[in-house]
Amino acid sequence: MVSNTGLVSDSRSMDLRRQNVAARPHNKGSVLYRASVTALKKVSGRLSKMLQRLEEPSTPTPEPIVHLLIVDDEEAIRFSMSEYFTHHGFDVDTAQEFEEAEELLGKNTYEVVIQDLRIGPSHREGLEIIKLIRESNPQTRIVVLTAYGSSEVEDEVRRSGADAILRKPKPLSQVAQVIQGLVESRRPQQA
Repeated sequence: MVSNTGLVSDSRSMDLRRQNVAARPHNKGSVLYRASVTALKKVSGRLSKMLQRLEEPSTPTPEPIVHLLIVDDEEAIRFSMSEYFTHHGFDVDTAQEFEEAEELLGKNTYEVVIQDLRIGPSHREGLEIIKLIRESNPQTRIVVLTAYGSSEVEDEVRRSGADAILRKPKPLSQVAQVIQGLVESRRPQQA
């Protein structure tokens, strides 16, 4: 049988040695004392600089909020796009059908409209939204998403005034890149 008394006495003696070291005052000339003071000064200096930065009023130029309208008859698409763009700082409205989009366009000005081409039985209502936007606010950028595009339909969409046509499905990060490019091209260039 092995005895634990040796281990217990060893750990007690280690504790006593630690207490003796901790209880002894440090000599201001000792290497350990000087190193401790130097380290504390560095840490406190860094903390004080961090606190000053936090207390100083920061005046970064805020990015203008982009007001975005999403028009799609599929709830899952509207929801996921709305969540994504809201998370990325956009002010987002959504519409499911032509009449709802028409009402929102009458009350608000949008920098960008993302719309499905086919929000009804055909792509006609999607084209009507484009024409409505171009008549009421020609500066609005229009991104058309479609899963049913032929080259003839795409030509018609471009003639109607869309700025970009994207095929569904498209990763939201790629849609965001297109929108970012359109928004930046719309803003006045700074000298």
